[in-house]
Amino acid sequence: MENFENRKYIIGAVIVLLFSIYIIKLFSIQVLSSEYKNSANNNSQRHVTEYPARGLIYDRNGKLLVYNEAAYDLMVIPKQLEEFDTLELSKILELDIEQIRKNIYKAKHYSYYKPSTLVKQISNITYAKLQEVLYKYSGFFVQARTIRMYPEGTAAHVLGYIGEVNDRITKKDKYYSSGDYIGISGIEKSYEKELRGKKGKKIFLVDVHNRIQGSFKDGKYDTLAVSGNNLYSTIDADIQAYGELLMKNKIGSIVAIEPSTGEILAFISSPTYNPNMLVGRKRGKNYRKLSIDSLNPLFNRAIAAKYPPGSTFKLVQALIALQAGLITPNTGFVCNKNLVGCHNHPSANTVQEAVKMSCNPYFYQVYRKIIEQHVDKSIYKDARFGLKFWDRYAHSFGLGEQLKIDIPGIKSGNIPDVNFYDKWYGKNRWAFTYIASNSIGQGEVTVVPMQMANLAATIANKGYYFTPHVIKKIGESDKPRDEYTFFHKTLIEKKWFDVIIPGMYDVVNSAGGTARRARVDGINVCGKTGTVQNPHGKDHSGFIAFAPMENPKIAIAVYVENSGFGGTWAAPIASLIIEKYLTDTIKNKYKEQRILDADFIHKKKKIRKITKPIVVKTDTITKKDSLK
Repeated sequence: MENFENRKYIIGAVIVLLFSIYIIKLFSIQVLSSEYKNSANNNSQRHVTEYPARGLIYDRNGKLLVYNEAAYDLMVIPKQLEEFDTLELSKILELDIEQIRKNIYKAKHYSYYKPSTLVKQISNITYAKLQEVLYKYSGFFVQARTIRMYPEGTAAHVLGYIGEVNDRITKKDKYYSSGDYIGISGIEKSYEKELRGKKGKKIFLVDVHNRIQGSFKDGKYDTLAVSGNNLYSTIDADIQAYGELLMKNKIGSIVAIEPSTGEILAFISSPTYNPNMLVGRKRGKNYRKLSIDSLNPLFNRAIAAKYPPGSTFKLVQALIALQAGLITPNTGFVCNKNLVGCHNHPSANTVQEAVKMSCNPYFYQVYRKIIEQHVDKSIYKDARFGLKFWDRYAHSFGLGEQLKIDIPGIKSGNIPDVNFYDKWYGKNRWAFTYIASNSIGQGEVTVVPMQMANLAATIANKGYYFTPHVIKKIGESDKPRDEYTFFHKTLIEKKWFDVIIPGMYDVVNSAGGTARRARVDGINVCGKTGTVQNPHGKDHSGFIAFAPMENPKIAIAVYVENSGFGGTWAAPIASLIIEKYLTDTIKNKYKEQRILDADFIHKKKKIRKITKPIVVKTDTITKKDSLK
């Protein structure tokens, strides 16, 4: 009897326990858990993201560079899928059945409840066909979007492009969901937050056939999308297009800056591509085509191609030595070709003459005075002191460091310091003769074209520069980001710029100057050539300039790879850009046609016959002059 009583209590306890578990489970499902509620909601509701219109982009004169065009994405919610006619859908979408299945599998892997993009950017015609039959496809709906369009078809490396976000981005930034688009390069990337706007949301009630029956609770929980800010760039669309035309069949870059503001007027990297190629459903195919092109049109040479500056760097050497009192405006040096090779010209008796003739031995001696200041009996310790001194002054020009421009991807170039040479040769084991190639802008000094355009602007301003930038204002504001409204001063006093600028004028306008092809009637152009050694082939042609001399409106740097002397190719290209910008016309049609006909990509030069001989003296640096 006693065992029976105990068994009764045990059975009762088990029944109570099971009942309690059942009650707790029901409470959890019905009250605590949102799974079934979400499932029910997802079957009866459709959450549609309202994508904002991305901000438009204009040039400095109000010309439209980027706008939006309507497009549609076919979306799928895997949880709501039922059997459907894959053959019919594949015909409408012009897509393989296997690809549809693959895309659905990806959507399921992402989320059963959240919508995923099945097919991106379908045409208006396809969209119309889908609307007629979409009621038969449970779980499918169309999402309105926009795609970017580029009416000018230029400035690809400035404007950049947008692309679909990846998992890394969606995990890092909760604003983005799978299928969203984001700026990948150029302005589109650096001004992504300003351009993208703010998403909205609409909740619709749908029937069992996935047809919209109206707004959920009369739109109580809907939010409006907020359009992105329009951007007003500093680029002159006409000059940009003209520069790209001049650089056709050439490898290199052009950067033009307004010295008084730091606004970038033209930004050309060549070869380039039409930015419309990276839009729509053909984007992936075109991107692969561009990425395997041996000429690398996706590479932004204006900010990422590193070159020795060549003879353009002699201007910096002269300014540092003048500031330090190591030379005077009337210092002369013999053109001693035993020190370093040079072309034939008289010895320079002043800094102005040395700049005009681009005398290599002269600037060899100038750099030597900077490095060997005789502060220590040891030539190695003395060189360390001199290089530290030189390095500090060179950096004040924005060289050897990344300029904080608003286009991503800029490189810093290299102004070698003592640590650099200590790693190469060992501490206290190098002196001037080891680094003498730096004197003429060769050796271990490297720059990017943007830095050289900024150097031209700095000289035009006689000692200061504004950080170069491509956005003039954001939305309805009347100024760019604050960091672009303050100027940076070099360590060089204004008076020393008045010594080298006349030399730069003579480079272009006086007999014996190395850039006579850069002359423009009625405009006082000041410039400096740079023939850049290329160990892998023909030398690169480089040139920096500004104009007019009296009140500079434009500063420019031009690089043309594998084309030879700076005065032969880069200089006339720069002069054409200057003339076009300042006068909106080109008087010397022969000069223009000569540049348009030149082809350095296909290993030939199509140049019209010269009816009248033109003799041009250029600065040359032979291969033996590297001094390594």
